[in-house]
Amino acid sequence: MGAKAPAGLPARSSDQPAMTGATASARATSAADLDKAVEQVRAQARTFARLSPRAKAVLLRECLFRLGEVAPDWVAAACRAKGLDPDSPAAGEEWIGGPVITMRAARLTAESLDAIAAQGKPPLGTGTRMRDDGRLEVQVFPASAIDGAAYTGYRGSVLMQPGVDEAEARASQAGYYQREDPEGGVCAILGAGNVAAIPPTDAFYKLFAEGQVCVLKMNPVNEYLGPFLERGLKPLIQNGYLRIVYGGGEQGAHLVNHAGVDDIHITGSANTFDGIVWGPPGRERERRKRAGQPVLQKRISSELGNVSPVIVVPGDYSDRELRFQARAVITAVVNNASFNCNAAKMVVVARDWPQRELFANLLLDTLAEAAPRKAYYPGARQRYEELLAGHDAKKLGREGRETLAWAFVRDLDSSDTSEKLFATEPFCGILSETALPAGEPSAFLEAAVAFCNERLWGTLSAGLVTPRDPALETTVEKAVRELRYGTVAVNVWPAVSYAVMTPPWGGHPSASLGDIQSGLGWVHNTYLLDGIDKSVFRAPLVPMLKPAWHFDNRTTQITARRLTALEQSPSWVRFAGVAASAIRG
Repeated sequence: MGAKAPAGLPARSSDQPAMTGATASARATSAADLDKAVEQVRAQARTFARLSPRAKAVLLRECLFRLGEVAPDWVAAACRAKGLDPDSPAAGEEWIGGPVITMRAARLTAESLDAIAAQGKPPLGTGTRMRDDGRLEVQVFPASAIDGAAYTGYRGSVLMQPGVDEAEARASQAGYYQREDPEGGVCAILGAGNVAAIPPTDAFYKLFAEGQVCVLKMNPVNEYLGPFLERGLKPLIQNGYLRIVYGGGEQGAHLVNHAGVDDIHITGSANTFDGIVWGPPGRERERRKRAGQPVLQKRISSELGNVSPVIVVPGDYSDRELRFQARAVITAVVNNASFNCNAAKMVVVARDWPQRELFANLLLDTLAEAAPRKAYYPGARQRYEELLAGHDAKKLGREGRETLAWAFVRDLDSSDTSEKLFATEPFCGILSETALPAGEPSAFLEAAVAFCNERLWGTLSAGLVTPRDPALETTVEKAVRELRYGTVAVNVWPAVSYAVMTPPWGGHPSASLGDIQSGLGWVHNTYLLDGIDKSVFRAPLVPMLKPAWHFDNRTTQITARRLTALEQSPSWVRFAGVAASAIRG
């Protein structure tokens, strides 16, 4: 990262495990067919680049209809792969993390394209405000009256970079669509293996925000989803704007190095990124890094995960507030068996906070309620055992041949420069806690910001839990501004900001090719903003209704099915069905 670590704090490590593991592809695309896929989309690159915004919106709406048709089969396949009962509330995770998010991205992007066709630009969010610190914040959520009713009290915004005022934000917005006669290009997308919506929504951004045709390589872990995406995205495929291919590292390397590919996008690990950009590990890679001579001579964007912190500001919380936030944290651990780049991994508290023990016990009790999940992602057991070695971890739930017990590691020494759990994303069901010596809220937040910025690996997302105290507002907003993360979420799991699609998603822009942290570039960002510093998402300390994504919600699968229909074609009638289910959760 650009900033140096303060004295006594080492720079954040990027020594991350390769998340693709050793899973082999069952349907690897041959080299000849990879070449053919690149040739087919390249032949349409200029045509697509110059296609009118209105025509692009029509394509997306055709996809929206088809995605709705394949959604039930898509979710059923994901449940089989992840060991979930398709009729259980847990299956709702696959509805939300697959069709709901993908269809929302398609619909909102189509709406922005329609606005470009009519007015030359999308709306500048839903409003702007100039903060007390002189920074511009663009409101991007709720994006509609139905959003506002469905997510009462939730707000999402984009904090722009210093010096970007409203006029500049407006001028730079949807920059691709201000070009005359663009030539377009070809992007190779190396898809994520964990969350179903990531590959298609990454493709939407490259296609419709950046004007590039795409070859999307499915990850071997979830390549079973490829046929459903081929059906759902048929309008893009049949016109030659998108091809879906399959394979592992060999096929990925073929695409990355293909002369017909101009641009790379990867969702994965920092090690995989460094292998692509700087070459194999060893002296030559280190020499190249020092000299600033990457092997890759193409543009690359990426999203690479992090050790996601949850900073709990010391205060006097009610029992109801602590219990709700404990359930929110544990939901962020157990969702998708903890194979999420934004899964809660490090609870940061004040050592002398009077409610520290109570909150830790609530976390333990809540984690014990969650049934262990199938550890479907390659390498999970090895990472789990290596990272827990030497720690007195509390394990909850029965471990089996395919499952891992949840693990809670308490009281990590925040000054320990060798602690692996600070430097390595577990990507499995491990939650840790560390305590900082500062006890007063302002001093604690200053220390917590420094700790997270300089000691925890990655810059993707951070959570911040704060008591209802107006006197803390200025201090909390200062922390929000100073945390070097692409998303800072207050009183809510950052994944909600990811899911609603209007906020940008990606690592903080302070990363560089040589110190990649959580990656470069943005996705989602359906208002097509530029000059972004971070997304900020805020929620009530305790919302009116139990969130549909909480692990103990009894109607998640029903609500999520209805959300799928709502995203396909929003109406107040369909919203009423969603609300009726959500109330029973």
